[in-house]
Amino acid sequence: MKRNVFKPALLALAISTVSMTNVMAQEAGYPQRPISLIVSAAPGGTTDLAARMIADPLSKELGQPVVVENKPGASGGIAAQQVLRAKPDGYTLLLQYSGYQVITPSIEKVSWDPVKDFTPIANVLSAPQLLVVKKDLPVNSLKELVQYAKENPGKLNYASSGTGALQHVATEQLNQMAGIQTTHVPYKGTGPALTDLLAGVVDLTITTPPPLLPHVKSGALKALVVTSKDPLPSLPDVPTASAAGYPDLLVSSWFAMYGPKGVPGEVVQRLNTAIEKIMATPEYKKKAEGLGATAEYMGPEQLGKYTGEELARWKKVIDTAGIKGGN
Repeated sequence: MKRNVFKPALLALAISTVSMTNVMAQEAGYPQRPISLIVSAAPGGTTDLAARMIADPLSKELGQPVVVENKPGASGGIAAQQVLRAKPDGYTLLLQYSGYQVITPSIEKVSWDPVKDFTPIANVLSAPQLLVVKKDLPVNSLKELVQYAKENPGKLNYASSGTGALQHVATEQLNQMAGIQTTHVPYKGTGPALTDLLAGVVDLTITTPPPLLPHVKSGALKALVVTSKDPLPSLPDVPTASAAGYPDLLVSSWFAMYGPKGVPGEVVQRLNTAIEKIMATPEYKKKAEGLGATAEYMGPEQLGKYTGEELARWKKVIDTAGIKGGN
């Protein structure tokens, strides 16, 4: 009699255990295996650094490895294509540089729509730009630079890391805003451009702060404005563009995470919740500041809207300036 009672009890317990296990598995949900984070740049650059900054803590937060895979080339096209071909399940994601996402499509022919063909997840890092001039240029403010350019039309030249680079289109935006003319001198990267700026071969450039900071602090270059809403902690005396009279000259390199079109909402939310938590930590903010950047968080809706706004903004500048790519 006792055996007959005992067996059904064991069976009920087994069913209950299986049921509970299934519930727990459902609650665990995404992710159940490693995630590939495809990066549109080679190792060592800011895009790669941004990817690795978020990947390690995100792995711990999600309980699964987030593996960084560098796929540089074709102005971000190789990485973008790999992600767009992937199943939209959240296991293949893109860490994209803003220039590739919202500037390249207005200069070169691409086979995707940067807004419609991606699922926005979160912005993970933003880096303002610093406008600097060579030390012997007789200007000490943006106002004086504009006045000098107007008095000497076409005399000033500016360096960029290449045609269509953010430095290029940002300086053209300043030209359009201020009604001045400066001549573009493209280089194959920021390094060569900075070398010639320090040598006095070119007059000015706009680029991210890290490579410029040592030269500004030593007096080899003069910083006129930072293109962010707030002053740089590392250069607190350099005014913002807004304080200098150009509130619309808000320019930053930003680094955002996207998925292919159609990633489920619950997966986006899981990723987004984890990223927002990570970016709010003092450790993450300190790492961002060390790169001359900020931990500027944007969630899916805000990032999607911002991507479209930046695309339209830079397309207008590019079309007005007549900038053409190599394709």
